[in-house]
Amino acid sequence: MIDGPYFVLTLLGVLGCGLVAGVFLGFSTFVMRALAQLPPAQGVAAMNAINVAAVRPPFMLVFVGSAVLCSVLAVVTFVLLPDEGTVELLLGSALYLFGAFGVTITANVPRNDALLRLEPETPQAADYWPVFVRQWTRWNHVRAAASAAAAVSYALALA
Repeated sequence: MIDGPYFVLTLLGVLGCGLVAGVFLGFSTFVMRALAQLPPAQGVAAMNAINVAAVRPPFMLVFVGSAVLCSVLAVVTFVLLPDEGTVELLLGSALYLFGAFGVTITANVPRNDALLRLEPETPQAADYWPVFVRQWTRWNHVRAAASAAAAVSYALALA
């Protein structure tokens, strides 16, 4: 069984990945649905405001902190090669780092940046808005599932 500081790191991994999964799940299941029902100019303006508000210490500490924690857990696991939980720890780290953090950087943030460059009242924004909602939400589902699966994988490592 995992114990000591390694146990604490893994438990923090469960909590961090689980918290991020909850945020992403909330966005996928009701925030984006509500924004999609707004007129395009209002939806674009609201999403841009959300994207600016999200890049603040409370969320970034959990989101980026979990990525750092997952990286530390992966490195420590490779170095120590514990008798139990190795697969679960490495899988949890990979799921979060690639499926949540990596997807954010490669899929969601570029879409956020493209949306931010548009003036909400323009025809270009109106045309892009439904495409943005569909694509962004699809990738957000991936982030939510990967974060949740990472939390489960870490929890299994503790079992």
